[in-house]
Amino acid sequence: MWRVRQRYCRLLHAARIIQMYWRWHNCHTSGVFQGSFKETEKSGKAVAIQAWWRGTLVRRTLLHAALRASVVQRWWRRAQARQLEERRRAALEAYTRQRWAAVRLQSCAQMWRVRQRYCRLLHAARIIQMYWRWHNCHTSGVFQGRYELAANRLGLELEIFLGSQICRITNCIPFPIKN
Repeated sequence: MWRVRQRYCRLLHAARIIQMYWRWHNCHTSGVFQGSFKETEKSGKAVAIQAWWRGTLVRRTLLHAALRASVVQRWWRRAQARQLEERRRAALEAYTRQRWAAVRLQSCAQMWRVRQRYCRLLHAARIIQMYWRWHNCHTSGVFQGRYELAANRLGLELEIFLGSQICRITNCIPFPIKN
């Protein structure tokens, strides 16, 4: 508005200069030099031209002001639309983060429950394996050994496995010699 007023003042100043020139021109060409201004046909045309010019300037100034106002309004609407879009995007991102966190929490809880079930089953399988190993070892033992037969003796090495216990027997048995 300050620039519009400044422009209006410049145009008003130019119009006053034109008026002074026409008044001076009319006074010097008509030969009348008195204390009052005498309006002639030429000065009436000049006043009409000046009025037209002032009206044109005012209309032009108002048109420029209206155009500037519409530019500012369009800019403001775009800024408002941009802010609305940013708010929508922020709301969508917040919603997405909340949903993602809920899904992640649910999946972590489900994985924890699955792991607990797996650990229980693993523990049960180990107990069953330990029972069967103990049962098998105590009900059936394993014998391993080797022997060495010589002319006058028998050498034995026996290993007996009963569960976690190992028994080793090493013995050399001599044969009686008969003639």
